Amino acid sequence: MKSYLRWSVVPTTIAAVLALAGLASSQTVAIAPNSPAVTLNGTSGGSVKDPGCAGFIASSPNHTIQVTADSNLRFKLQGAGQPTLLINGEQGQTVCVQADSLSGGKIEIPGRWSKGNYSVYVGDRAQGRNPYTLSITPK
Repeated sequence: MKSYLRWSVVPTTIAAVLALAGLASSQTVAIAPNSPAVTLNGTSGGSVKDPGCAGFIASSPNHTIQVTADSNLRFKLQGAGQPTLLINGEQGQTVCVQADSLSGGKIEIPGRWSKGNYSVYVGDRAQGRNPYTLSITPK
């Protein structure tokens, strides 16, 4: 009996294998000042030890955020394990926040974000791999 792969399954399967290997392909999302909130999901952690506060991250960003104009944005992360949120801007800006024992795995980073691209890494201090939800809301 022959079996055939459906082509629609292959990209999802490849993405899942890459994510498990810490080689997740980055998802790019454009955000404008009056955009609706964006919700992204993924798996935290990776095999690369960040020398700063992010713990263990993937070798490539979990998400790339393209801010189309200077905007007030709020990044909210909810994750299991010991999540961290690392955001690197293309002009050298870096923001890194860890969830603490009182936050229940929640991280919030509000602020004014300049136009440009930002690499977003969702890490884990204990090298865990856990599901997370990241929402980005223009305020």
